Amino acid sequence: MYIQQIYTNCLAHAAYYIESGKEAAVIDPLRDPEPYLKLARERGASIKYVLETHFHADFVSGHIDLANKTGASIVYGPGATPEYKAYIGEDGEKLHIGKLQLEILHTPGHTIESTCYLLYDEAGKKHAVFTGDTLFVGDVGRPDLLSGNLKKEELASMLFDSLQHKIKTLPDDVIVYPGHGAGSACGKNIGPSSFSSIGEQRATNYALLTNDRDTFIKAVTSDLPVIPGYFFKDAAINKKGYKSFDDVMQNNMHQLTVDEFINKRKQGALVLDTRDPEDFAAGFVKGAINIGLNGDFAVWVGTLIDTDAAILLVTQPGKEKEAIERLARIGYENVNGYLGGGMLSWFSANNPYDNILTFNGEECSHLLETEEYSLLDVRNRLEVARNRMAGSVHIPLNTLKGKYATLDKNKKWLIYCAGGYRSMIAASFLKANGFNFIASIEGGIKEVIQHAPQLVEMDLE
Repeated sequence: MYIQQIYTNCLAHAAYYIESGKEAAVIDPLRDPEPYLKLARERGASIKYVLETHFHADFVSGHIDLANKTGASIVYGPGATPEYKAYIGEDGEKLHIGKLQLEILHTPGHTIESTCYLLYDEAGKKHAVFTGDTLFVGDVGRPDLLSGNLKKEELASMLFDSLQHKIKTLPDDVIVYPGHGAGSACGKNIGPSSFSSIGEQRATNYALLTNDRDTFIKAVTSDLPVIPGYFFKDAAINKKGYKSFDDVMQNNMHQLTVDEFINKRKQGALVLDTRDPEDFAAGFVKGAINIGLNGDFAVWVGTLIDTDAAILLVTQPGKEKEAIERLARIGYENVNGYLGGGMLSWFSANNPYDNILTFNGEECSHLLETEEYSLLDVRNRLEVARNRMAGSVHIPLNTLKGKYATLDKNKKWLIYCAGGYRSMIAASFLKANGFNFIASIEGGIKEVIQHAPQLVEMDLE
């Protein structure tokens, strides 16, 4: 028996490769099939099944491409209605991989078709359960992402039954392999570990501690974060099918000269700059939006940029392919090309550019004493409840686009988050929408607390 978790930090996503007797199954693969194909080749195995736990909302799955390239069967649990060839298993049905068995456990709640897969080892002992978005470490899947006519309370009630009758009844030593880790928007407060055990979750997971249905429903439906705009589109793509990953890459990988880049921009394309915040701040194409590859790139693109937007990329040279791949993973397939040579070619052609001032924590104290900057905090509500800079305006980054009108464009705005990544995203959006007096705190409130603690109000909960 061989099990490998394949974790992708950008999406806080875990896929799984399971193998026995040179037969393999892959659970919830990302869109690029090559990592799974490579692993199977290296191990001399053939992929027999591609198992889907549900119609994912936060990424485009690689199930169709992987099945087409290997001849593997795509498997869903009961309730799934894909518009392409797939095997719909029955609750309690067992699939065989070499000497292993995988039992289909229908666990509706996160979605109607949500399914877990219970793995039995060679001796027939229950070894691990692959829970998808039904059960996370310290959390459960949110019940408000289904695009349909069921209320979140109805789905939460289904989830209660699934956990009570299918998950909590498993032996304590069964390993829990969830579909996501901390940072995923598919839960509201997922723990930092990427796996656990049934016993540990039964003892510590708030959603498994109660046996009362009403208490459970209230707990899992309260304080849910804003749903990223791309979620419903991706869920539909995963249900209906999609273009092959190879075709998307071929259609999107176009190197553009400076003049070609300018002409395409005149046609209405959005400029997305994926460099680090510090590099972006020093000089960027006017009107460009900064969402850096070295942060939660996919989540923030999906939250802040329209899914059908025509995109022009500016990247660190050599990062073009990675940017296009990561956009394709979440269903963004309309990249019109990338600026060949990056910003160096833009500067060399003597084109106009913009910049954003940045100040470190130590500089903030002097700055706020000598200039009239207004503070804008773009962190989430829970972060702000722990600490904030005195006198700051709070608008979470995921709601900023709808609240430009509440901010005075004639004021000087000093923007901060936890570490500087989100504040530069916010600064770029404000710059692109006519706010000229913008600055960002490099290193975020963490740096301010270290170097100028007098500016921060602590322990606000």
